[in-house]
Amino acid sequence: MKWRWDRQHRTQKGFGGAEAPESRVLRHWGLQGVEWWPWLRRSPVAVDLLAWWGHAEAYRALVGEDAYQERGRELLSRASPRDCAAAGMGCERRIDRACRTPEICALEPAAPGRREGPAPGACSGFYGDTWLRVRFSPDDRHRAVSCREDEKWASRLWVDGVQVEADVALDFGGHWQGNRFYVVQAMGPDDHPMQRWGPGGGWIASLLIHDIERGASRLLVPEDTEAWTDPLVVLTGDELRIYADRAAHDADEPGRVLRLGEAVADDGTEPGTDGY
Repeated sequence: MKWRWDRQHRTQKGFGGAEAPESRVLRHWGLQGVEWWPWLRRSPVAVDLLAWWGHAEAYRALVGEDAYQERGRELLSRASPRDCAAAGMGCERRIDRACRTPEICALEPAAPGRREGPAPGACSGFYGDTWLRVRFSPDDRHRAVSCREDEKWASRLWVDGVQVEADVALDFGGHWQGNRFYVVQAMGPDDHPMQRWGPGGGWIASLLIHDIERGASRLLVPEDTEAWTDPLVVLTGDELRIYADRAAHDADEPGRVLRLGEAVADDGTEPGTDGY
């Protein structure tokens, strides 16, 4: 028994009898901590995020589920893509496992833009199992955090740590258009003549556009003649083009076109003919 202890003890010793730093990191933080050690030494947020995500069961037992989720949203609202990768969260390439190419993803990004790894700077989006998602703007300065409640379709949205208030249920997805606008589908009107609830899809959706510069949101609701079954927004020059679905986008047939000055009013309502 003493020999076995001595053998384990020796494998964790460096020169002069001191425990090797890598062994200490491995013992406390696992392989994830070793692989992302250089970045973790640079980023306090990454360390906090690794403790939160890498020790989720112990964290939940200590503070409870609500506090665990709240802490996660707060951390992600300050995190960088490499912080999320260092914590071991699922990424755009594989949502079900940690990054396996830290030698690439821990490098400085070559240029702003959406990334799907392996890529320097890590991916532009990360997942915390099925209930949590964070998407970074192309310049990595802004973060949109979606949190699904009780495995339902509806979710809540935080942008740069501030909850986006909405009177309708928001989808769990969403995407950035440039560094200014975050777009997410929302539940469409019940009284829309083409609304079809139930399995199989085909229901009508609305769109929420959040404007970072103004800190305000605008809800776009389809008219009775607009079949928004999978609406999306594309930023082109100084315009936001609204498409009813992927087919309309591929055919470049926008149903609406908004000038940037008309996108979102100061109070989040639709601006008048004078824009802002």
